Amino acid sequence: MGIRKRLAMNVRRLRKERGLSQEALGHEADVDRTYVSGIERCVRNPTIDIVERIAKALEVDEADLFRRI
Repeated sequence: MGIRKRLAMNVRRLRKERGLSQEALGHEADVDRTYVSGIERCVRNPTIDIVERIAKALEVDEADLFRRI
């Protein structure tokens, strides 16, 4: 599995565990909802700054977004 797919799966899993919609996560991370959707569908290649903002919004370490589950 590629790293982008792993990121997508972890963002989706963590977002759902926290009961957040894509829109709510986007608001917390200051990115558009469609960008969150693109990350989760592997059609977006987020910058490290975006990864950092998403991790902060999900209250996890950035490395947690790349961990194998």
